[in-house]
Formats: sequence, structure tokens, C-alpha cells
Amino acid sequence: MYEAALPALMSMLAWPAPLYLVLGTLLGMLFGVLPGLGGPQVLALLLPITYGMNVDLAIVLLVGAMSAIAFGGSIPAILINTPGTGQSAATCFDGFPLAQQGKAGMAIGAAATASCLGAIFGAIILTIILPVGRLVVLAFSYPEYFMLALMGLSVIAVVSKGSLWKGLIAACLGLILSTMGYDPVTGSVRFTFGSDYLWDGIRLLPAFIGLFAVGEALDLFLKRGKIAQIDYRGKIGGVTEGIKAVFRHFGLFLRCSVVGTVVGIIPGVGGAVSNFLAYGHAVQVSKDPEKFGTGDIRGVIAPEAGNDAKDGGALVPTLIFGIPGSLEMAVFLGALILLGLEPGPRMMIDNPEVVLVLIYTLVAGNILVALIGLFGAGFLVKITYVPTSLLAPVVFMLALMGAYLAHGLLTDVVVALIFGVLAFAMKRFDFPRIAVVIAIVLGGMAQKTFHQTLMLWGYKGFFNRPISLGLFIIIVAMVLVPYVREMLISRKASKAA
Repeated sequence: MYEAALPALMSMLAWPAPLYLVLGTLLGMLFGVLPGLGGPQVLALLLPITYGMNVDLAIVLLVGAMSAIAFGGSIPAILINTPGTGQSAATCFDGFPLAQQGKAGMAIGAAATASCLGAIFGAIILTIILPVGRLVVLAFSYPEYFMLALMGLSVIAVVSKGSLWKGLIAACLGLILSTMGYDPVTGSVRFTFGSDYLWDGIRLLPAFIGLFAVGEALDLFLKRGKIAQIDYRGKIGGVTEGIKAVFRHFGLFLRCSVVGTVVGIIPGVGGAVSNFLAYGHAVQVSKDPEKFGTGDIRGVIAPEAGNDAKDGGALVPTLIFGIPGSLEMAVFLGALILLGLEPGPRMMIDNPEVVLVLIYTLVAGNILVALIGLFGAGFLVKITYVPTSLLAPVVFMLALMGAYLAHGLLTDVVVALIFGVLAFAMKRFDFPRIAVVIAIVLGGMAQKTFHQTLMLWGYKGFFNRPISLGLFIIIVAMVLVPYVREMLISRKASKAA
């Protein structure tokens, strides 16, 4: 496979491939910035264009667009607390408070750098793992999926600010919402209240748009002034500080990139899970977890690194087995088939050059979108200085438009409005929205894999598989370490007194 490295690189650099890369990247960034649109939508839009096109050029266009989505979604998450895509939701928690402090440039600089380097890390791992990827994918089964979901849910105990009970109440609400629709095992319909729309459960995208965009717009309606609480004077800085912050916390960046890559390899888990797991890891290993959620730059670096590193991992099951690692990978899989390629074990043997072109484009696309973000940060940051009386209606309209465009359903708009009112109430009474989001994202996977494990192996299935047992030990450590640390600190304080 690696003997095709130089021909693949020359193919990607030959004109007009760079033009297609730029066009794909700009289009992907646009779809990432607009709430409600994302990877599946931009790939579906490009499918008719790529039909009959040269395979290498089509790959460059599609992967260029796909690589720009993640960072594009982080821009509105930082500036107006509205994740452009569901997988950028965790970036809101510290990115938006930084924008309120007048440090949006720093947040964008850190997000662009972490996204770019995370994608490069994922691509390197993809290149190394492809020859042995079959063994990695087959190592995960239902118990491992359940433990990953449980690991994500355990993060709630750490990221709940103020009252742990409020965090647990919010998490229970999210878990209840995740049970709506078909039971993933028995097929029975639950909690639909006679609505056909709810048979498939709560759609994540309108729910996320409601929790963050609509809820924030309602809050902005009642405020005066601007998002940034520091007046804009002259040139906006902080971008360089954001870049340096990634290298100051390079250990955290590497760990979160590993988290994103591993989660990406597991089929069907998706970017939202890697986003939250990376953020939760950053909180748990921190010596001052109380700073997260108030504008800590580590809360931007961690989810962005995990978010972009997961693309390299998600391509492992897609290319090796033809199993899409996420929704956008499902669309991308269809595009490969339309181009006459057959993803699977034979692809590494029959089309190694195409695979390497794909990896090169993934890296080049992320570098390009990061440069656009870094050099355009000064312009983008000015959004935070627009009066909220002007910005709130725009955010509200874009949010509802995004909720509708995702599936073309007015019911999605209603769901976004309901979750927006819920988010507004939670914000007023200091209930953590992150707990609801994590529970909704992971609740379905947890209940499905729990029942599947019980049917196949019983309760011992969770503990007699090495990876599952290892994940369980990590979960116990994740839950206990913050309390042990707090106990040790209180003991030291009492001795000092």
C-alpha cells in the first residue's frame, strides 16, 4: 500500500485538484457554520456533481468538504453559543464564555489549531492502522459499546456545576427523552403520545439547536449590550495566544486526540460522543475542574481535538468493512460506491492510491480550513460586538431555519422551540444543559447494548472481555478520582490549619 504514497501525493497536487480542494473546503465550512446543516447535507449536495467525475478529483472535493465541517461548526459555537453541528456542542461550554470575556480570538485560534492538529493525528493513526484495522474493529462488541456509553454518562457527575443533584435530575430527564420511540430491542413503541413523529425518538439536531441556539436567543432577547462584555477597541488579538495554548496543553491535546480516534473507529458512535468524552476527560484530569464552563481554554482544545481526530478513526470501519462510522460516513460510503469503488478489505489491495489520496486530502483540507479560521478570526470576532437586540432575532431565525432544513419537517421546528424554552428555564434555575445533552446522545446506545449483552452473554459479558473490563475500571477511576482528590485536599488543608 505504501508504495503508492508518492503517486497519490502527485495526483492530489496536480491541477485542478487544488481548486477542487479549495471549493470543497469553503463549501464545507459554510455548511458547518450554518446551524442545522453539516456533513451529510454537504455530501448529499455534492453527490450529483461528482457522478461521472474523475475518481481522484471527486475524492478531493468530497473529503475537502467533509474535513471543514467540524471546525466550521465550532465558529458559531464560540461566537453565539450556537453549535453549527451537533458534534460541536461541547465547544459551547467554554468557547462562548471566552467570547463574552472578549477572548473570542483566543478561542478561535485554539479551536483552529486543535482541530487541524487533531485531524493530522487521526490521519496518521488511520495510515498506520489500515493494514491491521480489521482486528481493531472486530475487538469491539456490545459490552464495549455499553461501557463507552457508561463512561460518557459518568462525565455528568464531574461536569455538573453547583449542585450535583441538579446535574443528576437533568441527566434523568435526558435519559427519559432518549427512551422515546421504538425500543431498540423489542420493537415496542414507547412514550410517543400518539405522534408518528416520535416513533423514531427525539432527533438530536433540532434538540441541540433548541438547547443552545433557541435558548440562547431567548436569553439574548432579555439582555442589553453585546455578547462580549469588553468593548472593542481597534485590532482584535488573542489568536496567537490561542495557538500557543494548544502547545502549552499539548499532553491534553494528545490524549483527547486518542479519545476521538478510538471513538471514531467504533461504527455508529459519532462525533458528538467523542466531543463530550474528550471534554469530560479534560475536566476529570484537571486540578481545577471548577474553572471549566467559565471560559477555560482547555475546554475548547479538548473537544476540538477529539472532534477532528475522530474523522481519521471513522474512516477505518468505512474503508475496511464498508461499515459507516457515522451518518456523514454513510453518505460518503454511498459516494464511493457511485464512483465505482467497493469499500472493504480488497480496497487496500485494489485501490491503494485512492485511499492515500483520501488521507492526504483529509490533512490538506483541515490545514486549509484552519488557516481560513486563523486569518479570518479578526472579522469573525466582530460578531460578538453586535448589539444583542440585533443579534438575537438573527440567531433565532437561523436556528429555526436550521432545524427545518435538516429534514424538511415543521415538527423539527416545534421540537427546537420546546427545547429552547426548556434550555431557557434550565439556565435561569442553574440546571446544567450539558447533562441533558450527554444523556440524550448516549442513552439510546446504552440501553440497546445493555440488552444485547444480556441476551448474548448475561451479566458476566460485561466483565469477561478484556477491553470491556478495562473500560469498566477506567469508569470507576473516573468517578472516584475527583472525590479522592477533594478528600486529600481537605486533609492537607486541615493539617495546615
